[in-house]
Amino acid sequence: MNEKMTSRQRLITALNHQPPDRVPLDLGGFQTGIHKKAYQDLLAHLGFQEDIQILDAVQQLARPSERVLERFHVDTRYVCSKGVEGFDWSIKQNWRSGRLWHDLTDEFGVVWSMPDDQQMYMDISHHPLERASLKDIEDYPFPNGGHPSRFEGLRQDVSQMRRNTPYALCTGIGGVVYEYCWYMRGLENWFMDTLQDQAFCEALLDRTLAYWMDYYTGFMKEIGDLVDVVMIGDDLAGQHGPLFRPEFYRAVVKPRQKRLVQHIKSLTKAKIWYHTCGGCKTYIPDLIDNGVDILNPIQTSADDMDPQALKSEFGKKVVFWGGGIDSQHVLPFGRPDEIKAHVRENMAVFKPGGGYVFNNIHNIQAGVPAANIVAMYDAAYEYGFYD
Repeated sequence: MNEKMTSRQRLITALNHQPPDRVPLDLGGFQTGIHKKAYQDLLAHLGFQEDIQILDAVQQLARPSERVLERFHVDTRYVCSKGVEGFDWSIKQNWRSGRLWHDLTDEFGVVWSMPDDQQMYMDISHHPLERASLKDIEDYPFPNGGHPSRFEGLRQDVSQMRRNTPYALCTGIGGVVYEYCWYMRGLENWFMDTLQDQAFCEALLDRTLAYWMDYYTGFMKEIGDLVDVVMIGDDLAGQHGPLFRPEFYRAVVKPRQKRLVQHIKSLTKAKIWYHTCGGCKTYIPDLIDNGVDILNPIQTSADDMDPQALKSEFGKKVVFWGGGIDSQHVLPFGRPDEIKAHVRENMAVFKPGGGYVFNNIHNIQAGVPAANIVAMYDAAYEYGFYD
C-alpha cells in the first residue's frame, strides 16, 4: 500500500473532516485498548516475546509495545500525567471471605478490588460517600487536581515524542465529571439522588468538576501545544439508551460538562474526544453543543446506533472514532473471514469524506481469538485507503 502522509498528518486531516490517504488506526488507549489476557494470546500468535506492562490496573489493560503497534499500522500514541507525589498507588493484597483480593484505593477514596483467582477486572468494593450528607461533601478531602507533581517532566517527554516520532499524540482519558459521583456514592444511591435530591447531586458534581478544571489547567499548561487529541468521557447510556433521565442530564450534568470542554478548548487547539458507551444518539446534539469534536466508541450493537443513520445525520458535525466491528457478537465469536467482511462493511459507511478513526468498539476483551484481532486490523488497513 502506498502511504502519502505521516500518522500525525493523517489523523489531523481526518479530524478536520477531510479524506486522508487512509483511515487512521487506533489501539492502546484506556477505552481503545486490549485486555492483558487477549494481549498475551496475541503475542503468542504473532511469535513476539516481550514482558507485558499494565496500562490500567482497573480494566487490566496491557500497554501495547511499539513492535505490536507498528505491526498493525497504528497511528496514535498516548501520553499521560503521573500520580500526585506522595500518594500510595500500590495494590494491596488482602484476604476476605476465604479469597485473596487485590485492592487499589484511588485519590478519591474509592476502593477497587479484584479476586486473585480471577484477575479479569477490578470492581468497586468501597464507595466513600455511600452514607454522605450534603455537609459531608463540603468537608470531604477531595484531591488537588492541579498539583504540580502530576506534571513534572511531562513537557520534556512529550516534546521528545513530538520531535522524534511521526505519530499523533493523544492524552489518557480524564474529565470524568459525572461517573466519579456514582463511584463515590454507589450507583443505586446516585440514581436515587438524581430523582430525590438535586442539590446533593449538584454539590458533588461541582466538586468533581473543580478537580478536573484544576487538572486540565495544569495539564494543558504543560502540553496543550503538543497534543492532537484530549480525551474525556462519562458513560451516559447503556445498551438500550440513556442510563438516567435526559432532563436531568440537560439541566444538571450538561452545563458542567460544557464548562469543562470550553475550559480545555481555551487552553489548547487539540480536538476534544468524548467517550460514552451505549445507545447515546439522543445525546449527540448535546455533546456537539458542548464543544465535543469526536465521539467514541460508537457502539453499533446498541439501540438506535445504526452506522449509516449516524453518519448521515452527524457525520459532518462530529468525528466518529470506533465503530469498527461489533465487539459483542462478531469480534469474539466470528471467523476471521467474517471479521474481515464486517470491518469492510463498517468502513464503507464511516470512511467517506473523512471524519473517521478506526478502532474496535471499546477495549479488546479477554477471550477474543488472536486470529480475529489480526484479521480486524489487517482488514482496517487494507480497506482504509482512499482512492
